[in-house]
Amino acid sequence: MRGVPFHGRAALPLAVGAFVVWLACGLTMAFGRPAFGLETTLRIHAVAAPVYAALVSYAYFGYFRSVTPLAAAAFMTAFIIVLDVALVAPVFEKSYAMFGSVLGTWLPFLSIFAAAYLTGLWVIGNGGDPDGAIKRRAE
Repeated sequence: MRGVPFHGRAALPLAVGAFVVWLACGLTMAFGRPAFGLETTLRIHAVAAPVYAALVSYAYFGYFRSVTPLAAAAFMTAFIIVLDVALVAPVFEKSYAMFGSVLGTWLPFLSIFAAAYLTGLWVIGNGGDPDGAIKRRAE
């Protein structure tokens, strides 16, 4: 899997997948906060975020598999961070204080990356001929 470059055609399905994860996390926070309070919702979000990422990663590697799990996880996580920095903090939260919370921001970012990466490795590892599958789709 080494040496497989990030292909532009991988960006759209990865962006859509990352957007789905970001949206699911946002909806978890939006509906959970009034129902359960902030602390409980942050805990639910910290558990749910990697589940969402694993599901999206499973779908991506099952259908597209244009890049390595590391590249996919990095792209998805960076996409979500950019949306949080550019949209969530200034527009919805009206503050960047969310980035001071390990439980609310940094743990979910880390767990999204880990879940996407590990799921990608698992899908490729159980799909046989992992290097050939990525190289054929990347060409």
